[in-house]
Amino acid sequence: MDIQNLPILTIIIFLPFVGSIVVLFNRERMWVQSVSLVTALLSFITTLVPFWIFKSDVSAFQLEESIPWITSLGISYHLGIDGLSLFLLPLTSFLTVACILVSWNHIKVKEQLYFVMFLWLEAGVLGVFSALDVFLFYIFWEVMLIPMFLIILIWGSANRRYAAIKFLIYTMAGSVFMLIAIIVMAFLNQKMGSGFGFDLIDWISLDIPFKLQAWLFVAFFVAFAIKVPMFPFHTWLPDAHVEAPTAGSVILAGILLKMGVYGMLRFCYPLFPDAVVYFTPTVIALGLIGVIYGAFLAFAQTDMKKLVAYSSISHMGLIIVGIFALNATGIKGGIIQMVNHGLSTGALFILVGAIYERKHTRDMDKMGGLAARVPVLATFFMIIMLSSIGLPGMNGFVGEVLLLLGAFKFKWWVGALGATTLILGAVYMLWMYQRVMFEEERSGSDLVFSDFCLREKIVMVPIVIFIFFIGLFPSFFLDRMVTSTDKLLSYINKQPVVVAMIGDNTQIHNQGLEDEFRYTRR
Repeated sequence: MDIQNLPILTIIIFLPFVGSIVVLFNRERMWVQSVSLVTALLSFITTLVPFWIFKSDVSAFQLEESIPWITSLGISYHLGIDGLSLFLLPLTSFLTVACILVSWNHIKVKEQLYFVMFLWLEAGVLGVFSALDVFLFYIFWEVMLIPMFLIILIWGSANRRYAAIKFLIYTMAGSVFMLIAIIVMAFLNQKMGSGFGFDLIDWISLDIPFKLQAWLFVAFFVAFAIKVPMFPFHTWLPDAHVEAPTAGSVILAGILLKMGVYGMLRFCYPLFPDAVVYFTPTVIALGLIGVIYGAFLAFAQTDMKKLVAYSSISHMGLIIVGIFALNATGIKGGIIQMVNHGLSTGALFILVGAIYERKHTRDMDKMGGLAARVPVLATFFMIIMLSSIGLPGMNGFVGEVLLLLGAFKFKWWVGALGATTLILGAVYMLWMYQRVMFEEERSGSDLVFSDFCLREKIVMVPIVIFIFFIGLFPSFFLDRMVTSTDKLLSYINKQPVVVAMIGDNTQIHNQGLEDEFRYTRR
């Protein structure tokens, strides 16, 4: 049997749904946990299949599945992946396994619902990264919203209601803009002779006037910018991170934030290339503000979880700068850094949660001397912290170097400002590590607690392995995204109308893009 003839993406998406239904058959704690873990592990193994059979020299979407669904509205069940979505599928399923293990002994209320919500959330996100029918994409986008809302609302900390409602309002507000733009695009598709429909591949061939591109770009971009989150749409993130349970913070930082960057590359680049070039200076400016602003806010925190949350704003800001530098280096850096950030920041939230379970506080003013008391935890924390600040040989270094090279190719001062994340990130991360691990105990408590248990080591060891593997063998990943990167750039480079609209500076920049594209093709 040829594995390529199987509906692999459908299996990947709906396996967590099926597992969640099986979880509902029995309320016993061991049944709920075991079925959830087995489902998550099977899902992770399944998401590795596309990675191994993926043809890196093919620019078209692969493993496509297309079945008419709501034919009267032109909606189909259309799935497919390329080098952009290839890495995000195993990242999603891998972090879901980690989240279930992290939650193993710490969820005491409504356990069955908790694990069902995580499996539904996983399925929704996998659907987002696989859907090529835009209406189907929107359905999956909304499907993942409710589980995350409930995870914060039910199992979060003291101020969870405020954080959950704020998360819901921000995300739904962005979704409204995107839904309006999707409907406009469907009518536009009909007007231009392709019929009323929502297929992304059909939309890419549309010749949309610049003014309409600009409005549609803004509608899509706002929805994705809120999810990233970019400055000034970031204010929901610290509350959601701080109030969510540990696993909720891991899935939020490790996966959900990546949906915004993915959406920008998947939709804004091919559908609105003129608008992308036109708005690039504005987007890069907002990204740079996020880089610096997020770093300074992180340094001002005493709550470890808030510090990691604000560091996400800074790191995601640099990813935005890289992908809007409009060159192959920056886009590759953005794609691989999505994976890197998911691993490193997700692991940081796991470690902060582990410290909180032992100390019952996240306040650095009430900590100190943990390296001597929990050396295994401290060792893992050091590795993940160094990965986050981009130490050579680790995954963060690969992504940040590519992002900065892409930014320097765009404008030298953009790269220079973006590089401040290396300095500022090292400052607040090393400062946090020193205070928590090496300074004298400041709480005055003689509370006795244990080091990492076997379950926690099982969670952290694979993350560390991936961190070093990506850092030492980046070509294993970068080679698989070359054709998709070239294809994204081709949408920008074949748009001569932008030169006439913006002026001579854009014409010079456009020539630079063409040179970059020719270079990557060689």
